[in-house]
Amino acid sequence: MLLSALYRSQLLCLSSVRRKMLRSASAQIIRQVVRYRSTDASLILERSINRVQLLGRVGQDPVMRQVEGRNPVTIFSLATNEMWRSGEGEMSSPGDISQKTTWHRVSIFKPGLRDVAYQYVKKGSRILVEGKLDYGEYVDKNQVRRQATTIIADNIIFLSDNVRDRT
Repeated sequence: MLLSALYRSQLLCLSSVRRKMLRSASAQIIRQVVRYRSTDASLILERSINRVQLLGRVGQDPVMRQVEGRNPVTIFSLATNEMWRSGEGEMSSPGDISQKTTWHRVSIFKPGLRDVAYQYVKKGSRILVEGKLDYGEYVDKNQVRRQATTIIADNIIFLSDNVRDRT
C-alpha cells in the first residue's frame, strides 16, 4: 500500500514536470511565431556572436587607467604570430619560413579579473585571452580623431610566467 502511494506520487510529480515542459516548449514556439510574423522591430530578436580567443605573449606590463566618473580598466598589448612556409611545395628548406606578428590591445573592465591581470600579467607572459571585439573612436593629444580596435577580455588563462618558459 505504501509502495503504491509512493508510485502514484512519483507519477503525479512526473506528469507535473511533463506539463511544465510542454507549456515551456509551447510558449517558446509561440514566441518564435510571433517574432517571425511580427512587423514590430522590437519583437524581432536575433542572436549574434561576438567572441574572440587570442593565444600569445604580453608585449608590455599592464597599466590601470581610470577616467573620471568611470570604473578603472586594465590595459595591455598582446602579440600573436602567424607562420608559414614561403617556398613552393612542402619540400622547402627550413630557412623559407615567414612570420607575421599582430599586436592586439586588450582591455579588462571586470573588477576581479581586472585586478588579477594588473597584478600577475607581465611582459613576456604566454596567456590565452577570451573576450569580444570592440570598435571605437578616441581623440588623441593632438586633437586628431582615431579609430581603435580593442579586445574586451572576460577571461584570461595563464600558460607561463615569462619568456624563459617558452616551449
